[in-house]
Amino acid sequence: MCTIRLSYKTWILPHQNLGCEKSMSGAEVLERLKNSIVELNLDQTLVAAREALSSGLSPYDLMEAMRVASNIVGEKFESCEYFISELVVAGSIMKAVTDLLKPHLSKGDVKYRGKVVIGSAPGDLHDIGKNLVAVSLIGAGFEVVDLGIDVSPDRFIQAVKDEQPNILGISALTSTTMMRIGEVIEALRSASIRGRVRVILGGAPLTEDFARSVGADAYAKDVVQGLRICEGWVSEGLSKKG
Repeated sequence: MCTIRLSYKTWILPHQNLGCEKSMSGAEVLERLKNSIVELNLDQTLVAAREALSSGLSPYDLMEAMRVASNIVGEKFESCEYFISELVVAGSIMKAVTDLLKPHLSKGDVKYRGKVVIGSAPGDLHDIGKNLVAVSLIGAGFEVVDLGIDVSPDRFIQAVKDEQPNILGISALTSTTMMRIGEVIEALRSASIRGRVRVILGGAPLTEDFARSVGADAYAKDVVQGLRICEGWVSEGLSKKG
């Protein structure tokens, strides 16, 4: 498995009003974007994405539609309507949209905020949501070290030791793989490095209660919340680690 190192200097998201109301036409094109991803239709997905960007919607708007689509794909995988091949196709489509977003992101200087190591839980072959979070973190000034999918506890531990990140992010798509997140956090404790990092979890089946039960510091329901949590930790000086 390869580790992907992404620099915060590569792409910087412009500041956007994340809470503003979208016009009906904007909502409709985002709905088409979401549905095209779920239907695994690359051509229609790219058409919808281009239309969304040309209408003035921000990259965050597209990311939210992609997150919802990712959750639906995950549900279909859990119900055996979709299989690994469909996950691979969905991931490829999401990457194509992410690549489409890059020219619409502003380049320039931004204050370095810290380093995040991120990866999918052991056994989890899904990386759509994780990739969206990585893009948003980079835009906000974080350096992101992406460990990829199906990351073993040992690889997470080694990455924390080698990279010395401020934050560790773990994602899971299914109710089965989410149960293995506890193994990672317990491994951090066993290696006596749990106190070095804040741990944030994300993924469709997860909840705040689950995050607390396995000893994580936070759960993010979407990309924007995850970004705000990480930014808040940096502002606090990353104190009170679990």
